[in-house]
Amino acid sequence: MRTSNPALNDKVFDLGRSTGDVMTINGTVNRTGILICLLMFTAIFSWDRAYSAVNPGELYPWLIGSGIAGFVVALITVFKKTAAPITAPIYAAIEGILLGILSAFYEMQFPGLVFQAILLTFGTLFALLMAYRSGVIKATENFKLGVFAATGGIALIYLTTFILSFFGVSIPYIHGSGTIGILFSLFVVVIAALNLVLDFDFIERGAERGAPKYMEWYAAFGLLVTLIWLYIEMLRLLSKLRSR
Repeated sequence: MRTSNPALNDKVFDLGRSTGDVMTINGTVNRTGILICLLMFTAIFSWDRAYSAVNPGELYPWLIGSGIAGFVVALITVFKKTAAPITAPIYAAIEGILLGILSAFYEMQFPGLVFQAILLTFGTLFALLMAYRSGVIKATENFKLGVFAATGGIALIYLTTFILSFFGVSIPYIHGSGTIGILFSLFVVVIAALNLVLDFDFIERGAERGAPKYMEWYAAFGLLVTLIWLYIEMLRLLSKLRSR
């Protein structure tokens, strides 16, 4: 199975069927709930710090540091899946710090934006979950390939933008608030949302194959990665619309 989320790849099932406690859908849902609660707890804390700071700019080191730390923990989780019961909660807590500060910065510039982004993110999550469970959307091989290719293209654009920024060069239009920039952000939001379908499929297949119990934490981690990406892209899209 192809999935554009590097954490949720079918190769993780090559370990074989577990002979002990196995992964279940309900267990994964519970683990996901725990991770979201952890993320929200640290996000509220860092949000409060950002608003109470005399100079919000002093929180930029925290923003950058949490981003780097989250990336490192994510890599450890991907390459050491058995550690997911420990690393996944750590990742959620770290990303909460990042999202709290980032959200506060957006809210200071565009009041009410964060609440809208949260509603749209979870609204999209539940809408796609209902569509997946009802069979309206199916994770066929062509669907997976299309989402995988689109996600790879987006990642390449972001990576190119990051590298060019060191030379003072930026890709025109797509990061602005013009029509092209808004359409690009809308496209990214759609692709991020469709990645949720692949995550649902991964969780379902893992439960069917009797994956080891720790895979509940690993699958919950992968789903959280997609939700964080979707939320950040929602913030970007809404901020562009507000800037027009």
